[in-house]
Amino acid sequence: MPTVIRAGVRSRQITESDFANVVDLLTQGFPVRSPRYWQSALEALGSHATPAGLPKYGYLLEHDGSSVGVVLLIYSSLAEGGTETLRCNVSSWYVQPKFRSHASLLISHATKRRDVTYINVSPALHTLPIVGAQGFTPYSNGRFLAVPAVSRSSRDDAVEIVGIDAPPQVPFEPSELELLKVHRRFGCLSLWCATPDEALPFVFMPRSVKGIIPCMQLVHCRDIRDFVRFARPLGRYLARRGGPIVIIDSNGPIPGLAGRYFDGKSPKYYKGPRKPNFGDLAYTETVMFGRRRSRVAS
Repeated sequence: MPTVIRAGVRSRQITESDFANVVDLLTQGFPVRSPRYWQSALEALGSHATPAGLPKYGYLLEHDGSSVGVVLLIYSSLAEGGTETLRCNVSSWYVQPKFRSHASLLISHATKRRDVTYINVSPALHTLPIVGAQGFTPYSNGRFLAVPAVSRSSRDDAVEIVGIDAPPQVPFEPSELELLKVHRRFGCLSLWCATPDEALPFVFMPRSVKGIIPCMQLVHCRDIRDFVRFARPLGRYLARRGGPIVIIDSNGPIPGLAGRYFDGKSPKYYKGPRKPNFGDLAYTETVMFGRRRSRVAS
């Protein structure tokens, strides 16, 4: 049901019939993005496995029947520590200047569930006061650029890096296999690090530093300690595929990894019951919006 925010202004969930208005609003708010970018984002949300009972696309702000604001939401159910947790990426949002005073109320309405961990992985500088006022706190203040092939790691001779086309011959989590498959469709490199005891999932997204230097961004692993543990074999594997440098969200240098930390680069915020892990951007706008939907060579 629509929620009345103030007289004449209401918030309701986005439906497919709203797509044209949503694209128009977001193109106004983010002129560097084309309408096709936002159409692609809505298509990605449409195909995403949103948990039952939660908004499929996000919320629209209306005034006397006209669309004046929007926020996109990416809800996901993640298996963490043997339990299912709900996470929501509060993505692109925009409110027309005349109704800007309603922006914080729209975000408050969109992030009101206490059983959900909300994350903001790309806050614009001018929105940080609103982000803070809504109860978000930073969980990652910068980025670490790692050169894993020359990093110190342990037991790297006991791991085999394998693709996802065939199930690993050691125990693995079926939910993680599904995550790997979905992110490969988003254009990411999905793989297992298989030890004699288990298979650990990793997802990397091809990127470039300053549009010149090829690299990979760590999108998912169970724990950043797993990446440190297998840094050298992973580094060699990624280097052969054009990614000798790996971008990792961090609050400082990461022990055991060679590289350099950049404070203040792409800070990320959260609120809710579970602080996100470093290097976990699964099912976020980082990979879902505007990415090439094709397989990366493995």
